Amino acid sequence: MAIVETRKLTKVFKQGELGAVNDVSLVTHEGEFLVFLGPSGSGKTTLLRMIAGLETPTSGEILIGGNVVNDLSPRERRIAMVFQSYALYPHLTVYKNIAFPLKAQGVPKAEHRKKVEWAAGLLGIGRLLDRKPRELSGGERQRVALARAIVREPAVFLLDEPLSNLDAKLRASAREELERFHTSVGTTTIYVTHDQVEAMAMGDRIVVMNFGEVRQIGTPAEVYDDPADTFVATFLGSPPMNLVEKDDIVVGFRPEHFFPVAVLADRAAVPEPIRAGDREGPSVPLSLRVSHEEYLGAERIVYGAIEGGAFHGRKVISRLASTLTFPCEPGGIQAFAVTERHLKFYDRASGKRTAARPHAWP
Repeated sequence: MAIVETRKLTKVFKQGELGAVNDVSLVTHEGEFLVFLGPSGSGKTTLLRMIAGLETPTSGEILIGGNVVNDLSPRERRIAMVFQSYALYPHLTVYKNIAFPLKAQGVPKAEHRKKVEWAAGLLGIGRLLDRKPRELSGGERQRVALARAIVREPAVFLLDEPLSNLDAKLRASAREELERFHTSVGTTTIYVTHDQVEAMAMGDRIVVMNFGEVRQIGTPAEVYDDPADTFVATFLGSPPMNLVEKDDIVVGFRPEHFFPVAVLADRAAVPEPIRAGDREGPSVPLSLRVSHEEYLGAERIVYGAIEGGAFHGRKVISRLASTLTFPCEPGGIQAFAVTERHLKFYDRASGKRTAARPHAWP
């Protein structure tokens, strides 16, 4: 295991243009599963490739295990990387694909079988060693790529969207396998994804990126419950956080914290686990003119606009349990409210969190 650190890391592909990665400083915890999360073009893959040694930084330093590795080749950095495409050799068997790094490293051939069978056993693909990649499913190919990485016993694993080629059902099971794999191996792992579900489900911490900058680093609960800025607030969550403006302040609240007044006290209506103490504290009334709703099985998503007051006409969303028998007829006005303790406030100009509250709230 090793700690990965970047110090003011920057990558500019073309002089005069905005950097793909801008002044990024972060430190992993030893043995943690760290996720780089962001939309396409956010710089997450470029940052990963610089750590791997596949891209040269324009400026800044990369440290692995406390040593600066900027001038080291990927092989010398003791990292193993799994790509989105898996990059398996189609003419080689699974056994030979897994053993290939050992051959490249000059490991004595007598040790190959022991290491390959160990890696294959860890990932449950021992029965596939004599097959070719074309005979495998997408999930099996992904596990072969992981086995090929782990057989080197690297200090750091780097995973670049390894599940994006799998269908939704297979991705869910593959996430579980990756989590078990990380738990059993305990190697520091950096994982790149644009999928917030993957990030929230798998990450010990999440690095949220946009336009080459780190917008927030924290546990899944921290980045979801306390977004550092309006980008994080709207990027994480489905539906995203409601944001409404008043004066120079943007007020944010999650759809699951925006309830009909008639059921605000009934926290059983909430479609997510609720922490002790959520019944406490005053609430802010906000009338909602309902436009439409979506039935999603366990929950209902109610869309509408605030009626009256300083936020008149602002579009907002409520998320309610489907078991809640509350009428939300299109065109009707319903008395809704949000608990004050769940309100977040952001500076309208910068988008960053602030302690300021708008005057005469609401």
